[in-house]
Amino acid sequence: MTAALPVGKLPHHLLADLLKQAPSQHERVLLGPGIGLDCAILDMGEIALVLKTEPITFATQEIGWYAVQIASNDIATTGAVPRWMLVTLLLPEGKTTPEFAAEIGQQIFQACRQMNIVLLGGHTEITYDLHRPIVVTTLIGEIEKSRVITPRGVRPGDVLILTKGIPIEGSAILAREFAHRLESVLTPEEIQAAQGFIYEPGISVFRDAQIAVAAGRVTAMHDPTEGGLATALWELAEAAGVRLRVESDLIPIPPLAQKICAHFGLDPLGTLASGALLLTAPPQDAPHILAALSEAQIPAAVIGTVEAGAPEVILLSQGLEKTLPQFARDEIARFYEQQIPA
Repeated sequence: MTAALPVGKLPHHLLADLLKQAPSQHERVLLGPGIGLDCAILDMGEIALVLKTEPITFATQEIGWYAVQIASNDIATTGAVPRWMLVTLLLPEGKTTPEFAAEIGQQIFQACRQMNIVLLGGHTEITYDLHRPIVVTTLIGEIEKSRVITPRGVRPGDVLILTKGIPIEGSAILAREFAHRLESVLTPEEIQAAQGFIYEPGISVFRDAQIAVAAGRVTAMHDPTEGGLATALWELAEAAGVRLRVESDLIPIPPLAQKICAHFGLDPLGTLASGALLLTAPPQDAPHILAALSEAQIPAAVIGTVEAGAPEVILLSQGLEKTLPQFARDEIARFYEQQIPA
């Protein structure tokens, strides 16, 4: 009997084989499904519509707010502006009160208002055998077709830029869901600061993307989410058909995030990393992009370069080169799987 797959994304090779069978060809499809492709893009004449569907499965606190931010991040990686949204809200049997449902709804509504997103509809239900709420968003953005950015725009010679650091979202989730287990290694103030990572430095990359695109030529953007920065780098390499060379010492990891990952035995490179934006740009444009981000008080750093070659990610660490490990699942998913249900 074939073994069941672990918690997390489908392995890349399985997903790639599955997508080969999908009926995804159409004259108006500018970008369809594929490894490392965050969004679908439709040709609407002078305008392109950018579409993304995204579930929130790990976070429970502020889950409605999370759902809007995470979906908006993927829309932002194309240079588009999020406009319209549909939401599927699945609530756990035996735990859902009217107040609980209303609280999540208000979180969604408030986040939409803040980003000028129109909620068009969706679906809600209380679901059998579900132990935590799940929010699935379908978000639609728009952009002038000539300005669309996709991961396939990467070119050899480009530099890799990462904003803010990693893993912002993973650290915030752990601090919020398992605060009691951090009390032995973090002060109350540090736990509170980590819980606030979703707001500061923040899990949204919409501003990061908009500022970068306005400051210089951006050839590609990718939103490191499940599987962390390591998975995002591999996805970008596969989508663009290039080799990436990354220096580990240049990857920004906030000290607080490092402490949290170390305490739970997680590798920061493979941990849920929403809040960081991975982008590529020609070397002559990178200084202008970095300066604009700095002026907006968004930390950013060049972490590597793009080379011609078969899809691969090379990590330089302590003077040695090695292939960057691929994470079969996010470190958060691995951690959750090890927990004994209450």
